[in-house]
Amino acid sequence: MSEIKNTISFIREQYQSHDFIPLHEPRFVGNEKKYVLDTIDSTFVSSVGAYVDRFEEMMQAITHTKKAIAVVNGTSGIQVALRLVGVKGGDEVITQALTFVATANAIAYNGAKPVFLDVDLDTMGLSPDSVRSFLEEYGDLREDGCYNKKTGNRISACLPMHTFGFPVRIEEIIGICDNWKIPVVEDAAESLGSEYNGQPTGGFGAVGVFSFNGNKIVTSGGGGAIVTNNTALGIKAKYLTTTAKQPHAYEYIHDELGYNFRMPNINAALACAQLENLNWFLMKKRELAKKYEEFFTEGDIKLRTELSQTKANYWLMCVELENRNARDSFLKETNAANVMTRPIWQLMYKLPMYIDCFKDDQVNANFLVDRIVNIPSSVITAKA
Repeated sequence: MSEIKNTISFIREQYQSHDFIPLHEPRFVGNEKKYVLDTIDSTFVSSVGAYVDRFEEMMQAITHTKKAIAVVNGTSGIQVALRLVGVKGGDEVITQALTFVATANAIAYNGAKPVFLDVDLDTMGLSPDSVRSFLEEYGDLREDGCYNKKTGNRISACLPMHTFGFPVRIEEIIGICDNWKIPVVEDAAESLGSEYNGQPTGGFGAVGVFSFNGNKIVTSGGGGAIVTNNTALGIKAKYLTTTAKQPHAYEYIHDELGYNFRMPNINAALACAQLENLNWFLMKKRELAKKYEEFFTEGDIKLRTELSQTKANYWLMCVELENRNARDSFLKETNAANVMTRPIWQLMYKLPMYIDCFKDDQVNANFLVDRIVNIPSSVITAKA
């Protein structure tokens, strides 16, 4: 039996199923129904309610940050986060081409242009070396910030993404960017529960953003969260995401362009119930990752695992194939067998709306695109 067929059999054995096996599906094992019904009974199903407040408090505790703001999804959270740190139309934002499209889109929503730099092979996230090299060649440090000496545009933020929940070298990136007066926004959409040097992701940069989409490790159906240790930025984030409405007993006073981006209470109720089981989800994820790691010890297919100074949430587990042909064969055969697998995303600079953006050599990103495949990663057993 081929290595791919063995892999399919092993995955089916783990999930005890001969039916379709999805890439990642939610598990509702706690108070989800109770809390959602509670919001319906209360009639507070929109953007104001006890569960929104509770969700924000829980996220502050989980991420070790001072302020969390509930938003409708991770993309909107990144859009607002970039505005919070000063990104304006015509600016440039350093990020990675190997990412989900929402990262680049959030930059574009602010009228800024992404600068696509290469990733590290081991983290699959933005490479500090790539950031350093780019700034040494193109950076022009002035009193009011960093500018691109070739384009003349201000480089107003750096947006690394923790790919599949594997933390980037975030402290090194922040150290480099601090020297160039560039604030860092963490795209932590995929890394809830992951840690770097013992500290949760999301709280390293000026602002961090999480996603609670239906395929994430914890879901609210649709939702996101902005987190920060800068209280003033947190207050500003809540204001902007609540249509920039000034407090008043009855008048509608909006004195700035804001967004209707607050998470509804009914979604927050679902999120709260899910967050109560986050540690259990993480434990079950790590158990599955260990089984995969042992299975893929021999042979040409290798599981990607966490680095020594990190703790990954193993949101989407992934394997590395020998080359592009091996990757394509793996994708074709597993999906034909109703075991869902997916390649890593297309590189952002290859998409038509970003084709004219700056990119460096992208050696590592292209290597990974040719070899990395996500495999079924859902929590397996129901909670007792």
